[in-house]
Order: sequence, then C-alpha cells, then structure tokens
Amino acid sequence: MPRTANLGSSDVLLCRLWHRGDVVASVCENLKDGELRAIFDGIQEPAILLSRDYRVLMANQAYQKIHQQDESLINRKCHEISHGNSVPCWQAGESCQMVEAKATGQPQRVLHIHHSPHGDEHVEVEGRPVFDKHNELTCFVEIIRQSRAASPRAGGQGMVGRSRAFNQMLGLVQRVAPSESTALLLGESGTGKELVAQAVHDLSPRRDKLFVPVECSGLTETLFESELFGHAKGAFTGATVAKPGLVELAQGGTLFLDEIGDIPLSMQVKLLRLLETGTYRRVGGVEPRQADFRLICATHRDLGEMVAEGLFRQDLYYRISVFPIVLPSLKERREDLALLVETLLQRIKGGENKRLSTEALACLQRYPFPGNIRELRNILERACLLSDGEVIQISSLPDVCIDPQQKVTAAETRVLTLDEVERRYLEEVSRSFQGDRRELARQLGISERTLFRKLQQVGKEALSD
Repeated sequence: MPRTANLGSSDVLLCRLWHRGDVVASVCENLKDGELRAIFDGIQEPAILLSRDYRVLMANQAYQKIHQQDESLINRKCHEISHGNSVPCWQAGESCQMVEAKATGQPQRVLHIHHSPHGDEHVEVEGRPVFDKHNELTCFVEIIRQSRAASPRAGGQGMVGRSRAFNQMLGLVQRVAPSESTALLLGESGTGKELVAQAVHDLSPRRDKLFVPVECSGLTETLFESELFGHAKGAFTGATVAKPGLVELAQGGTLFLDEIGDIPLSMQVKLLRLLETGTYRRVGGVEPRQADFRLICATHRDLGEMVAEGLFRQDLYYRISVFPIVLPSLKERREDLALLVETLLQRIKGGENKRLSTEALACLQRYPFPGNIRELRNILERACLLSDGEVIQISSLPDVCIDPQQKVTAAETRVLTLDEVERRYLEEVSRSFQGDRRELARQLGISERTLFRKLQQVGKEALSD
C-alpha cells in the first residue's frame, strides 16, 4: 500500500530523511526500500537521491514529471539531465551545492538555471549530505524549488536575466524573501530596485497583503510625515476628514521606502522610532497606533559616507541595512542585454512585433548605459516610434548610442549625393581636427581659401589660425 497520503509537508518528510541517514545510505546498496520510496514520492518538490559521483539513485514522481521521463533517469548524472553538461556544474563555472555540502557536512543551497522540456528556468537547489552509522558520507538528497522571482527567458512581467551578476543578486533575493528581515537595495539609478522589492514581497509570507511603495525624494518634512503616518481630522487647514497614512495601508504587507537617503534628518528620528517601537501617531493625533509591516528600503546613495558626513543617522542605518543587496548595473549584465531588449519590446506598446537589427543590437552592446535599464527602455520606446518596419535599424537609435563609424555605416543604407557626403565629412573632420585651418587644408589637398568657402557652405565657422 502506498504510504504517501498521510505523510504531511515536504519539510517534515525531509526531516525524516535527514534523521534516517542509515536507511537512506542503504539505498546505495539496495534501491528497493519501500518506505524510503514512499517518503520520497511524498515530497512535493522535485527530489533525487544522488551518489557521490553525481549519479541519480532515485527520483521522485515530481522530478520525473518536470523532465518528462520515468525510471530511465536512474544512473544518469544530474548535470547531464538538468544542464546538458558532460562535466559537473563546478567545472562548468557554476557553484555546486554538493561540493559545498561535502566540505561542510551541512545542507547547502545554490541558484541554478535548469533546462527542461518546458524551457530554461531559475531554480533553487538544496543539497543535503547523508551519512551512514559510521558517519561516512554516502549520498545526497537534492531538492529543486522553482524560483517565482525571475525568468531566464524573455517575456512576463517580473525580472528577467541569466548573467552571473544577475543570478548572484537573485540568490540573495531568494534568501531574504521568506524572512522578516529588512532588505536594503543598493546600486545605480535605473537598475530596477522597485521590481526587486516587489519580488521580495511576492516571495514572502506577506504576499497576500499590499505592497506599498513610497518615493521619498522630493517630499518635504511636513508632507512626508503626513503621507507616512496619515493625519487626524482638523490636524491642519483643509484636513476636514481623517486620512490613513501609508504605514497603515501597508498593515500586514510590505512598505517600500525608495530613495531613503533623501529623507530629512528630522524625519529620520521619527522613522527610527517607528521601527524600534512598532508604533506611530497620525499628524495631529494623540492615540498611538500599532504598525505591522515588512520594510524594504532602496537608495543609489552611499549611506555609509552619508553617516560619516552627518547626513544620515547611524542608528537608522544599522536598522535598515540588515541585509544589503547590490543590484548590478546594465554594463555588468552585458550577457542579458539581448534578453532585456526582447522582453522590453514585448512590454512597450507598439513594440510587440518589433526586433532590433543585428547592427542595432551590436551598437547597444557597445554603449555604456549610464541610465541602466530605465535608459534602455527609453531608447527602445523612442526607436519603436521612429521605426516604420518590424526591424529597428541603427538610424532609429539616438546619436548618443552611435559612434561616428557606425553613423557612416547607417548612412550607407541609402544612396547619398556627393554634395551630402562632402558636407557630412567636413562636419565630422572639422569637429575632430586638432590643428589649424592651414594644416587641415593641406591634409585635404585643397587651398585654405577653398576650405574656408566650403566650411561656410556647411554652416561652420572657420577654424582659428
């Protein structure tokens, strides 16, 4: 009789496996242990039992289902199944939970991109070493949990990426999300901090309650206090009714303070009191109110430097920087650019059926993107409006993205008159030439008078002698 029906949650089942290491270890010798099979199939997440040389000894039904295979998985190596690699993950440049579990003797978790018949997906892989009664390592239990925070494929509304820098950041998101700890999102402007904050909320136990973002920059002290804590009836002129604040709106959910480095010092004191006591008062109110929210903060500023300069309270800094996550800039995610372009075009109205030409994509690959993903979206939205066809050419990109050589290449897509070629060349050479007019004329093979006349014709001032 199958015994999976009364087995409880996956965590309970994992504990049973963990505390029955001698029984699990015997599987290396005997793969017909009925109780172990029942426990394994009772685990909701995909799970496999692995030998020390990465071979699958047992796979539960959930694992077989995601790979659309049956017992034929047995004796194959895990990295061949999930990655299509002939060598272990650590030899292919990825971290391996088995290597770390061997070294520590403790469960280890890593974030991987797994290949499946449904496409690539981010997964969190937990490896648990199993020891026999002599405390000898015999095998591993591996649990795979699909990440709902991001996708390595284009499309969707959440985060997308597959670069090493992105995966490192995503791994930290997965770590902090289930807790109640305050996360501090750091990095350049335009890197998608609110999207990351939303992902932390969506993966947390508070996901069924509201995610409340607050843009701190530009708010005056009075307005900030009123927005955050609300106000009582009659608190000030025009306050004809009581108004709840954003802290109250976030009750049971998540409060996201974006650009927290811009909060005035006088308000930092009140925010600190809120975090330390869990209570607040509405503006003009007397009665203390109880707050219940998870806090996520973000800033592009160096808060440590602001603390040193006396611009940010040190005690508040320690309160909010429990778990810092640095978001990589777009130039640190070059491998993700094509994926981000495809995803953003799908999200931009009018861009659903458009794509970049090979030359245009190569042009963007060379651009440093000081404004990060926000700037990339701006560029693509503009390009969609300028492009009549399905393929976006270099000519639809802003000049700031294109170097002079690429401008010539882009111009070659249509026939230019000789006068226009001469005009463009003179414009470019007069802008970049470092010598005087006489030397430029000599290098062009014309007289100084002729050069002066031509520069006047193209609307240029003559170069000073």
